[in-house]
Amino acid sequence: MTDFIKKARDATSAMRDVFPPTPLLLNAHLSETYGCEVWLKREDLSPVRSYKLRGAFNAMRKQPDAPVFVCASAGNHAQGVAFMCRHFGKRGVIYMPVTTPQQKIQKTRMFGGNNIEIQLTGDYFDDTLRAAQTYCTETNGHFLSPFDDEDVIEGQASVAVEIEEQLGGKPDHLMLPVGGGGLSSGVLSYFGTDVQYTFVEPAGGACLHAALQMGQPVKLDSVNTFADGAAVGQIGERTFARLKGVGLANSLTIPEDRLCVTMLEMLNVEGIVLEPAGALAVDALRDLGHAIRGRRVVCVTSGGNFDFERLPEVKERAQRYQGLKKYFILRMPQRPGALKEFLNFLGPEDDIARFEYLKKSARNFGSVLIGIETRDASSFGAFLAKLDAAGFTYTDITNDETLAQFVI
Repeated sequence: MTDFIKKARDATSAMRDVFPPTPLLLNAHLSETYGCEVWLKREDLSPVRSYKLRGAFNAMRKQPDAPVFVCASAGNHAQGVAFMCRHFGKRGVIYMPVTTPQQKIQKTRMFGGNNIEIQLTGDYFDDTLRAAQTYCTETNGHFLSPFDDEDVIEGQASVAVEIEEQLGGKPDHLMLPVGGGGLSSGVLSYFGTDVQYTFVEPAGGACLHAALQMGQPVKLDSVNTFADGAAVGQIGERTFARLKGVGLANSLTIPEDRLCVTMLEMLNVEGIVLEPAGALAVDALRDLGHAIRGRRVVCVTSGGNFDFERLPEVKERAQRYQGLKKYFILRMPQRPGALKEFLNFLGPEDDIARFEYLKKSARNFGSVLIGIETRDASSFGAFLAKLDAAGFTYTDITNDETLAQFVI
């Protein structure tokens, strides 16, 4: 037994005084779909609906004399730290960007109660982080990193300890979401090479993939924050030191819009609420095919902190990814009957979801923004063929990210 394994087991044992193990559940729907045993390690069912309280617990229990714990986070890490500040009866100061949604601020305050103070600072996370680190230095506090800390890594490894205990052994294959690398490096350090891994990142924040390509942590030029629980601009130095040998072949990046398809499927079929980062491991099953046939696969559903006000956006992105919804800029003739003629091009499964048109005086043509939904993606072929035959000029802007930001 390695020293790390012993420490991870000790940390797991200590956690039992605070919260029970999260469930490891065999999922019949996914197992049948992919021809293997698919088990879900339900970190979305922890007291703070993510695994982040594990690392916070382990780091804080090892610093009993710290006068104040400080962190910077706009999400799950903040809630985990807040929960543990209340548990240990310690003072915590949590820095969050000014742009943090009220729902996340309220939940963090609820978990921490009178033990925490929330400071809203900076429009961007880098500014928030600098302010938190400055305050920590000035107060001689203990800074709680969300991932790049040995005690945090050790605490996150408790996920692996529980999987082994609940499964009665090691899985054949582990699907792990990756943000800054705290969870994935902890689990890898516990199970070692006895398990096959797939490390999964959102395409707009694939910092592990970039680090593996360069052989060292690198800062991404930009980060898509949709999957905010895993959208990290640079993987940690300590976490990458543990992950650097995993190989690009075991690293997957998932388009954010495809994640939305999985989120809706898990909600509608299984009644499981997952945040975008929490759906990464399940979504990646689509890419493995025969590699997991007949095997025992564990997917870590890392979080379920999802604001249902985002549900329309998730549905929208899922439809666009599946080709069931498209947006066009259409050049419409300004003559009587033109609109009726256009409507006749729609098929029985097609529906207009958006229509914006303002008739222009002294012009022969006007521009129309139109969104069309359908039940069968192939129906768009027939629709566009009718437009072409009638001589209508149009531009498909569905996947134009620049235009989509302003008009969709």
